[in-house]
Amino acid sequence: MKIVMLTNDTKNMLLNDLLKRTTDDYTEQENIVKGIIKDIHERKDDALFEYTKKFDKAEINADNIMVTEEEIEEAYGEMDGELIEIIRRAIANIRSFHEKQKKNSWITTEEEGIILGQRVTPIESVGVYVPGGKAAYPSTVLMNVIPAHVAGVKRIVMTTPCNAEGKVYPTTLVAAKEAGVQEIYKVGGAQAIAALAYGTESIPKVDKIVGPGNIFVATAKRLVYGHVSIDSVAGPSEVLVLADETANPKFVAADLLSQAEHDELASATLVTTSEDLALEVSKWVDTFTQKLERKDIIQKSIDNFGRIFVAKNMDDAIEATNDIASEHLEIVTKNPWDVMTKIKNAGAIFIGEYSSEPLGDYYAGPNHVLPTNGTARFFSPLNVDDFVKKSSIISYSENALRRVHTDIEKFAKAEGLTAHANSIAIRFEEE
Repeated sequence: MKIVMLTNDTKNMLLNDLLKRTTDDYTEQENIVKGIIKDIHERKDDALFEYTKKFDKAEINADNIMVTEEEIEEAYGEMDGELIEIIRRAIANIRSFHEKQKKNSWITTEEEGIILGQRVTPIESVGVYVPGGKAAYPSTVLMNVIPAHVAGVKRIVMTTPCNAEGKVYPTTLVAAKEAGVQEIYKVGGAQAIAALAYGTESIPKVDKIVGPGNIFVATAKRLVYGHVSIDSVAGPSEVLVLADETANPKFVAADLLSQAEHDELASATLVTTSEDLALEVSKWVDTFTQKLERKDIIQKSIDNFGRIFVAKNMDDAIEATNDIASEHLEIVTKNPWDVMTKIKNAGAIFIGEYSSEPLGDYYAGPNHVLPTNGTARFFSPLNVDDFVKKSSIISYSENALRRVHTDIEKFAKAEGLTAHANSIAIRFEEE
């Protein structure tokens, strides 16, 4: 890996490189996706089935688009029993964590009959998109479905691509069943997003769409936003390890590579106060890379977006870490909890050398749907709040309104909104 001294210039070069991983110019994809969305909106099922045939080579129709209970039972039969139990343990951890995020409605009462409050209610229906092209992602199912379930969403549906034989990955089906998905549809790509957003004869529309996908899925989510809600448009994965001389270089190297293997655009960064650690980590990265199955992807990721920064001191290292605002942050220092209190920007923070990033991906409980590309400065991980809506409650008695009505009328007139002022004044015109 490239080892450089940490300066404002080298840090800014990294930030610029990270931004290059995504582009603001989606013209080509947008033109394709706009056509798909328009077609689904107008022709519904007919268009949906045609695109599934075109892109996934599958003969899908109204009779077989929804996964049946028999198909789910078959998936259980094809699954390793031990893996099913592991999924169930992960679900318990994820559910327990998200249960603690739930917020209740509240009401306050004040003098003269003023009642104010907030009503928290779940979104009625949510669509979860789960990729299914080159690999199965049961962890994605769990992380998107469970917080919705905890929030109390009544209808949770899932769309995922099938193969040419109309089959969905068994691990995806089992994870969905265990997590509480009520409906699973065999459709992927931008056409699935359009179907969830606008509805077809087979797939009723939803109120919110969550879940990752390729550039066409991400573009479709951006284009339907406003007609439905979405979670976010995630960028390539990233990890930053903040370490000092006490860190184990083998562990650090392994953790950096755990993100680099995602794809060629993934970013792996080490910020350290130890030049010796930097050198050792770089050696272990080279050693491990040659032994890993996805070494070609890893090598391109490391070459293009992998960096080791050597900082003069821990304060400079922490400042750079906050500026980078990484999706995943590991703190491996002598006093990691003290360092953690100085971190302002990170999607998920892993503390100590035995809290490796994959622990959060699969098992610990916190959500692995995290802000990327520096958006941890203002975005949060997917959570229960993403699946509820809040309504304000306002109730004033006659006496309470009488006390303030002239204030409101003057405020409204200052904005030139005399009908607003009249709406208040008319209640006291006889006075």
